[in-house]
Amino acid sequence: MASNSPVSETSARLHFGPGSRFAGTGPADGEVNGEREEWNPTAETVRPVRGKHRVAKQRNALARSSTVLGVGVIAAVGAGGIASAQDKPPVSISLPDAISDSLPDAKSLPGVGSFMSDGDSAADETPSPLTTAGLTAADAQQGATDSGEALRARILQQAEQQQAGADAAQKASVEAAAAAEAAAKAEQQQTDAEKEAAEKAREAKEAAERKAEEKRLEKLAASFSLPTSSYTLTSTYGQTGSMWSSGQHTGLDFAAPTGTPAKAVHGGTVQSAGWSGSYGYRVVLELDDGTEIWYAHLSSMTVAAGQKVTTGETIGRVGATGNVTGPHLHLEVHTPGGSGIDPLSWLRSKGLNP
Repeated sequence: MASNSPVSETSARLHFGPGSRFAGTGPADGEVNGEREEWNPTAETVRPVRGKHRVAKQRNALARSSTVLGVGVIAAVGAGGIASAQDKPPVSISLPDAISDSLPDAKSLPGVGSFMSDGDSAADETPSPLTTAGLTAADAQQGATDSGEALRARILQQAEQQQAGADAAQKASVEAAAAAEAAAKAEQQQTDAEKEAAEKAREAKEAAERKAEEKRLEKLAASFSLPTSSYTLTSTYGQTGSMWSSGQHTGLDFAAPTGTPAKAVHGGTVQSAGWSGSYGYRVVLELDDGTEIWYAHLSSMTVAAGQKVTTGETIGRVGATGNVTGPHLHLEVHTPGGSGIDPLSWLRSKGLNP
């Protein structure tokens, strides 16, 4: 380790050992009997030297300037060497056989073999400039001359591909929406058509049913007849009032002049014919299905009990006997069980329209 102690003039003298080219004949300062005396610093020997630090600073500044200048020269020479090295052929280096035989093959080293080529043609190849680094054969075929242009071309191509993909996705979305709308419209049209067809079928069915009912009623009407003619309907079934002992009307009244013929509504058998209290003269006609037709308030009767009659045959004449306010035919209809029903509805069910 270097000492920072000042060197005296005597100790500053050079001393060289025996055999040295510069060895003197006498002992060096500080030696006693040929041995070097140990130096002990004292206040006198360690006194400051004026102006010495300023010289050291100047020397340090000069050293730094020299270093900067040296680095600049080396950089310039290196740049010139690199620039001129491309124009010079490579220099071959030969090694002794003992060393070269022990070295590994350069092509087998990772990252080095790809830069090596067989033959002497590699010596004639010119190194590629840095601007072509990363430039592929595909880029060269597309006209790119440097890596920046190739990168720009790749970016533009990628942007075009992304835009094309976005346009294709948007087009597919629009087409899918149009297809869905068309499918919904077709489904709605099919539903409407089915509803319309069902409505037409229902109407046709109802029309067929009405036609069949009309034919049935026509056939029934041929076998049924209204109970009288030249009449006016005055009181209907179920009508309420004090004129009837039960509080409501139990039949259908056909007001007609006295003596107007009363006819059998259908073929059947006369169950009874005679006086019946408030009904006056009454004829009860039983049809083949057990239904009973009552003719009341007759002025006269032309049939007797047990007699068979046909549709439209006269069984009596309109009158005003019994509990009445004027001449009329009181007609009642009773089911086989004996319950009274509305004569107007029953006549209409037989194809008659009073």
